[in-house]
Amino acid sequence: MAEKKIMLGNEAIARGAYEAGVKVSAAYPGTPSTEISENLVQYKEIYCEWSPNEKVAMEVAIGASISGVRAMASMKHVGVNVAADPLYTVSYIGATGGLVLVAADDPGLYSSQNEQDTRCIGRAAQVPVIEPSDSQEAKDFMKFAFEMSEKYDTPVILRTTTRLSHSQGTVTLEDRVEPEDKVYERNIQKNVMMPGMAKLRHIAVEERTKAMIEEGCQFPINRVEMNDTKIGVISSGIPYQYVKEALPNASVLKLGMVNPLPRKLIEDFAKKVDTLYIVEELDPVIETQVKSWGISCIGKEIFTVQGEYSANMLRKAILGEDLDLTKPAQVPARPPILCPGCPHRSVYSVLKKLKIHAAGDIGCYTLGAVAPLNVVDTTICMGASISSLHGMEKAKGKEYIKDWVAVIGDSTFMHTGVNSLINMVYNKGTGTVMILDNSTTGMTGHQDHAATGKTLQGEDTNAVSIPELCRAIGVKNVTEINAFDLEGLEKLIKEEVAKDEVSVIITKTPCIFKVPASKVRCVANPDKCKKCKACLKPGCPAITMSREGVISIDDTMCNGCGLCQQLCKFEAIEKVGE
Repeated sequence: MAEKKIMLGNEAIARGAYEAGVKVSAAYPGTPSTEISENLVQYKEIYCEWSPNEKVAMEVAIGASISGVRAMASMKHVGVNVAADPLYTVSYIGATGGLVLVAADDPGLYSSQNEQDTRCIGRAAQVPVIEPSDSQEAKDFMKFAFEMSEKYDTPVILRTTTRLSHSQGTVTLEDRVEPEDKVYERNIQKNVMMPGMAKLRHIAVEERTKAMIEEGCQFPINRVEMNDTKIGVISSGIPYQYVKEALPNASVLKLGMVNPLPRKLIEDFAKKVDTLYIVEELDPVIETQVKSWGISCIGKEIFTVQGEYSANMLRKAILGEDLDLTKPAQVPARPPILCPGCPHRSVYSVLKKLKIHAAGDIGCYTLGAVAPLNVVDTTICMGASISSLHGMEKAKGKEYIKDWVAVIGDSTFMHTGVNSLINMVYNKGTGTVMILDNSTTGMTGHQDHAATGKTLQGEDTNAVSIPELCRAIGVKNVTEINAFDLEGLEKLIKEEVAKDEVSVIITKTPCIFKVPASKVRCVANPDKCKKCKACLKPGCPAITMSREGVISIDDTMCNGCGLCQQLCKFEAIEKVGE
């Protein structure tokens, strides 16, 4: 009997890649995709890496595919934007060894800056998109994706979402297949995208798409479930699960391939039902195309284009059932906060004291935008803090940014921040860049990167020196400092922002989860406390104040970073356990 195992969607995707005979995987960590690579590492037959960014990861996978092996790249939806350049072009080149991009979308914005729909990118790039609905399909669809890639000479996007990536289901395990490596044959007409070659390859892409539209009607990943024909629903991915729960008697066309759409299959299904609904999260990708064929259907007229769906939402929208009274009690909101002992809190405390604005970036340090720190003024995308500060300086002049800095993490700096710093130096900019180096990719679960000295497999490797890299770019003023040296940091920031040239301050202090647990704790002395609340300003969750205004420190949360102790002018906080 085949072994069965309960797996996260991401774990099942990794298992599917293993069973499909994948040999190369490249990725950049990003919620909700991160666990794919973290699970792939267990399969020693697959080379796995953290690439510095998604563009590089995509190009690594493309190179492996061209050489003749099955390869994949994994990233979150906004990472697909970074990888778009090679993605759109490899659509023309195609795939020698199977090539799959796993793109993890985030309906509901659990950990992202937008609700981008990767299906739209698939359409624009003319790359087929398939979408599983549970963990078993996540594994099976990965295997199908590689077969599809090689049959139609195309990269394939497997789209997942946060709900699928992080939910569990039973998966039947199978053995790994070992497809023979394809023989590499030099073919500049196919692999060198100069205009003359690209024009011919575009024709091949159009023919490929036509074939998939027709043959997709027989793909096993698309299926019709005929029941009561009064209501028919076309759905895919996780929304299919909501449809089955809310409308168990409805007829359903479950699409596994959401781009290109199997037109005849959809037309035949539509003729068999009285009222047709399109249930899809985010953009009306399926709905728009179906309506363009003259098929009457109901979609975003009654469904939202924002956030996640639910069975109750579908019952209310389609059946008119208002189940508000059955909702569980509202749980108090728990906004994200910096961890106790986080070095970013110390940096932001100094910036706030100096009334300095920060052009922010993507990472844990984005939390510096909210109370009580309120330092970060902008957050756009990975690497944008440095570029946007440069834009401000060029728009308003050197004096305007004397009370501004750019803040960026070490992983994000290696991702795309380094390009922005190059631009700043090259175009004779001024301004201070603060690289908050906590020696990890903190927000996505503490993954390594090119400056940590460890690979995805945990092996020792060369660690890129961020200070030396900055100097090599041409930055003359590069200083490293401990984030918890409040006095030294304040002095340094004042000096650097006053300069009429580019300067880099690197706060070199590891994430609290990257250092051994400390026995040191900070303890409050109520007798010395003057109730000035200085220790509360950074917002450390380990510190609370009673109704009487007396400070206490939770020793189960405190890790002895000493930030509160430095802020207290009355020696009412001391360290113990040193």
